[in-house]
Amino acid sequence: MQSATGRNMIACALVALTLAACGDRDPELMNINRSQRTPDEFAILPNKPIQQPETYAALPTPTPGGGNLVDPTPDADAVAALGGDPRRVARNGGPLVGDPGLLNHSLRYGRRDAIRAELAAADLEYRRKNDGRLLERLFNLTIYYKAYEPYALDQHAELERWRRAGARTPAAPPQVE
Repeated sequence: MQSATGRNMIACALVALTLAACGDRDPELMNINRSQRTPDEFAILPNKPIQQPETYAALPTPTPGGGNLVDPTPDADAVAALGGDPRRVARNGGPLVGDPGLLNHSLRYGRRDAIRAELAAADLEYRRKNDGRLLERLFNLTIYYKAYEPYALDQHAELERWRRAGARTPAAPPQVE
């Protein structure tokens, strides 16, 4: 009786391990529980500060679902940070349409049209090769940090390298001894 129960338990464990090992899905290195009832901090975008316009005629006409002056504009902000004209983003529909200076600067090292697909395929292959051990997959453990550890930057060594090169790093905290 005891040996039959033990055999059944071993058989159940083997079936569970076999099913966990033979999934044909994309490997997920960061296992986050999506059923939590907590807010998504990445869905919250801060608005721009409210400012008094020079004239009230400059205000946009209110339209349902339309934008207003305090809405975040990450594309226009990125164009302005790179030295382009952020007003051209809104007028022409994109930063590459009417700003030749920004276009020339961003393409100075060349361009590969399929870079996103190439990187996605390379990352998928890397995740498949580094998707964790059997028990890590079985218990849905996060292995993201272990998998990408070879690509991690040692911040203290990099800071010392820049300091030895003579770069000023006033905002960097001192290394804890």
